[in-house]
Order: sequence, then structure tokens, then C-alpha cells
Amino acid sequence: MQDSPIDSFKRAFTPLPLGTVRPKGWLYDQLRIQADGLSGHLDEGFFPDLTSNSGWLGGDGEDWEVAPYWLDGLVPMAWLLGDEKLKKKAHRWVNHTLTTLGNDGWIGPVTDHDDKWWPRAIMLKVLAQYAEATSDFRVVPAMTRYFELLNASLPADPLNVWGKFRWGEYLISLLWLMERRELPFATELARTLSYQGYNWSDHFNFFMVEEKIREHPNLSTHVVNHAMAVKYPAMLSLFSGRKADRAATDRAFAMLDRFHGTATGIFTGDEHLSGLSPSQGTELCAVTEFMYSLETLSSLFGNVSYADRLESVTYNNLPGTFTPDMWAHQYDQLANQVICSLEKRDMTNGPESLTFGLMPNYKCCTANFNQGWPKFIANMWMQSPDGGLAAVAHGPSEVKTNIGGTALTISADTEYPFNGRISYSVSTAGTIRMPLHLRIPAWAEKATVKVNSEAAVEAVPDSFHRIVRDWNDGDRVTLSLPLNLRVSRRFNNSAAIHRGPLTFSLRIGSRWKQIKGELPHADYEVFPNTKWNYALILDEARPEANLTVSEKPVKMPCFSELNAPVVITAKAKEVPGWGMENASAAPPPSSPVACDTPEETIDLIPYGSAKLRITEFPVCE
Repeated sequence: MQDSPIDSFKRAFTPLPLGTVRPKGWLYDQLRIQADGLSGHLDEGFFPDLTSNSGWLGGDGEDWEVAPYWLDGLVPMAWLLGDEKLKKKAHRWVNHTLTTLGNDGWIGPVTDHDDKWWPRAIMLKVLAQYAEATSDFRVVPAMTRYFELLNASLPADPLNVWGKFRWGEYLISLLWLMERRELPFATELARTLSYQGYNWSDHFNFFMVEEKIREHPNLSTHVVNHAMAVKYPAMLSLFSGRKADRAATDRAFAMLDRFHGTATGIFTGDEHLSGLSPSQGTELCAVTEFMYSLETLSSLFGNVSYADRLESVTYNNLPGTFTPDMWAHQYDQLANQVICSLEKRDMTNGPESLTFGLMPNYKCCTANFNQGWPKFIANMWMQSPDGGLAAVAHGPSEVKTNIGGTALTISADTEYPFNGRISYSVSTAGTIRMPLHLRIPAWAEKATVKVNSEAAVEAVPDSFHRIVRDWNDGDRVTLSLPLNLRVSRRFNNSAAIHRGPLTFSLRIGSRWKQIKGELPHADYEVFPNTKWNYALILDEARPEANLTVSEKPVKMPCFSELNAPVVITAKAKEVPGWGMENASAAPPPSSPVACDTPEETIDLIPYGSAKLRITEFPVCE
């Protein structure tokens, strides 16, 4: 491995300390919904692994990944909301960890688990966020001693099982620590981790297609491992100096899209990668881990494409797998999801994996989903290397920081992604000269930027629009992103409809049946009570000819069938021969399809608002 000194590396954008960026508007309300749902109450007795008996609180209960997973979302959620009750919960767990450190640097409960290294990779990310939010002086020394222990121990006690495939999560905290103090052994440790870990760079050059995966499922075909690992080769390149490692990350995206991609930018994997059919599932853990990988890559390399995909997954897949009140979630979600029932499907996971509940199929997602919204919000704004700020992801938010000794606040007022107008207002006690970078998505043709009363200028898609000026209190910037309708072709030449970062799905009437549990954390099956087997009447070159868009003010919860802020009215015809297969919608028939049925009007709503949905439609001749 060729060494590359870390001090020669500069991030494209530097994440701001936790709490610098806060949600506003509907995004604040959405995070409040999460806190008032499972996330904020998961330790209150109904989820056994997060009681006072937890090994992470000194008990003899679960001592592996569940508590670190939950804390990885609880800590940022508490400080983004400024919620004292949630902060108190976080303090309890983190303080126990910091006051029970081993004399040798060990973090967490003493265990003889054969995969003891893996959960500590998560806990280090928790500690880093906690240090940013609280300035706790104990964190940096604790992390330093643990990395010294890890570096000394791995030769005789190597990575195993999950840790072998998720070794790159350690690089996240290693980089964080290196930006705060010198670590002479850092490159050596990165080398050891990569040598002992699974070779993801080679993996993405010899990719497995669906048929081979079904014959030989293993940890190298696991969907969550892929969601994490897309960032590993690029991160390793910072230490190895190899361009091939950096290129492997881009190849990972290309291969996942080619063999397992979906309309929203996520990839299928109902435990293991499962092909291109929209009737195959994606695990919730994969959604939140893929989001975090995209946030990390956006910071390291600044590619607009990473942030474009991040918004798509965040605004579609994340809310699409929850009840509107976030008291229940799915383990797996489908792009074409017409029933969520207790039936065996052509999937690796059990029959409960499509139901909504507290712990459908397995407990990992119940704890791990918590990081989704909080980390997305925390990474919406970043510091640029030229001393300015960058709006990396769009949505209602506020950033409060200090530039050159002067306090600065920029508020983004918007109902994005439901409409495309974003108004930035500047608040400062003095004049500040700095660059402001605004991400212009690749889909945003003819976007414009206007500063105060100056003439609007057109911004280039797939770039960061840079404004350098003296900023004064009361300055305003208006970013207008045209949300033109787009059509993508998917499995069997089916069509998906997009508008800005949102993908749209058929609104299907639903009947919810409680099957176990106690309210509010109950489990449900969901059944359709309207037709779903439609083919679109579509002019792909001019989608607006057959699709009519209606917007309304955002009403919470916005990710529900009834409150969908945007509705697209479409023309369609029923396809009687398209029915069920293995308890799911059969793959869409190859387009174009002959349609002799009467023309009907159907409603398409945002994917995240539709709990039953068709997203990849056949198209009429």
C-alpha cells in the first residue's frame, strides 16, 4: 500500500459540528414526529434490548450492536431538536460508556463475542457526535486510547464476521480524530483494517449478478454491507494513494444500478442483493446506511451526484417505509408494493418483513433507522475549503456559525422538495465577505439564482453555484429549481415518474389490520381496496401532455396518503392480465402493452407518502 500523508488531503466540504445546522418548517416537524414515535421512546420498556439490563449500561442483557445503533441516531436527534428529555437519555448511556473505560482503552461491555470489534465501530461514531454537541473533553482521549488498543490487538485478534465486512466504518472515526490531533499510527491502522477486511475494491470489479447471489448468499452479498461499503474504497484511497480505490466507489454505484437498481436510487436487497424487479425488497438498514455513505462521500469529494442521490433516497425511501407517525416501520420495502401481509414471498427474509411494526423480521432496523433524518439534517450544510458555506442538500434549515470572528446565520425557507423555490436570508452583526456555494442538481435545467434585487442569473446543472460577495444583515438569495417532470425506464421497459428529487407512485386505497402489539407500537398488515394494475398513457418526450401537477401547502404528517403535498393526475388503463405472483405484484409486463380497457384518471403521489404503491408502471402502446 502506497502511503499518502493525511495532512495533504483536504475535504471538498467539511461537516459542521453537530448542532450548527438545525431543521426548520416541515423538516423540523418531521424530526419531531420521529422523536415522538419509536425513536424517542424505544428505551421505555417495550423493546427488551434497550432496558436498564443492557450490557451497555452494565447489565447482563444485549451487549452487541443495538444500543450503539440507537444512540447513533438519538444523540443527533436530541441536539438538533434541543430536546432536554432526549439529551438526558443520551447522557445516561454515553456517560456510562465514558466512565467505565478499560484500563487498556477498551470501550463498552467486556464480551467474549466472536465479533467484538464491530459494535465499537458504531459507538465511536456516537462518541464523536456527542463530543461535537457537548465539548466533552473525555471523548478524544478515549477514542485515541481505543485506536491504540485496536492497532496493537488486530494482528493477534483480527476482524471477524460482520467486522470483517464493515471495517471501513472505523475509518470514519479515524478521520474525525485525525482532524483533531496527530495519530502517528493512523496509516498503519488503516492498512491493517483493509488487509484483514473484505476487499471491496476488488469486489466491485467482479460484481455478482442476481442469479449467482441466489445460489451463494453470504456476507459479501448482504445488502446493508453494500450500503456501507460503497464509501470504503474511496475512503481507503486517502491512505493508500491509489486511484484505483477511488475509482472503485464510482464503479460500485454503476454496478449496483445496473444489476439491482430501483427508480429512487436505492438498490434492492431483501437481506441479499436481489435484482432489478420492483417486487423485490430493500431493507431499511440499507436505506439509512446508504444515506450516511452518500453524506460521507459528499463531504469528501463534493460530487453533486452523491447529494442528488442522497436527496432521492431521503425524500422517497426513508419515509416510504414508515407509518406517518413513525411508530411502526417495515423491515423491507418494495417499489411496487400492493400488499403488506404475513405471506411467504420470493425473498430471503421471513413473511413478516413487509408488515409494519415494532420489530418485523429482525431488531437491527428498529434501532438503526434512527440515524436517517438526524444525520441528513446535520449534513445539509458544510464548510467549504475557501472559507465559505455550502448548501449540500436542500430543505428547510438554518445554519449558525462564525466566519472570521463574526456570527452568521443563514436560514433556508422552503417547502422543498414539494416545490422548487428556496429563499435564503442572512443575519449577521457585521459585514462578512465569503463564498456561498449552492448545489444545483443535475435535473435542474434552467435553475436561477437571484441576490437581493439584482437580476437573476442562470445556474449550471450538476454544479455548485458560487457567490462571492460582502454579506450584510438582511441579504436574501432566491434559488429557483424548476421541478420539470421526467421519465426513467426501468425493469421490462416500465416507466417511473420523477419531479425534482421526488419519485411518484400510484395512490392505492388501503385497509390496515392490527395483528399484534399494543398501541401506539403495534404491528399491522396492509391490504389494498382499490385497483393497482394500471399502465400509463404517456408521452415520454412531453410527459406534461398526460400528467397534471397540483401542489398544496405542506400539512403534517406530509408523508401520508391523505396529506400528500403534491399530486400528479395521470391517464391510465387497467391491465387485467397483470396480477399477483408469490404474494406480491408480478413484475410489470414488458412495455409497450396492448390496452383495450377504458381510459381512467389515476392519482400519483410522492413515493414516501404512499404505503401501498406502484412506482414502475407498464406503458400503453
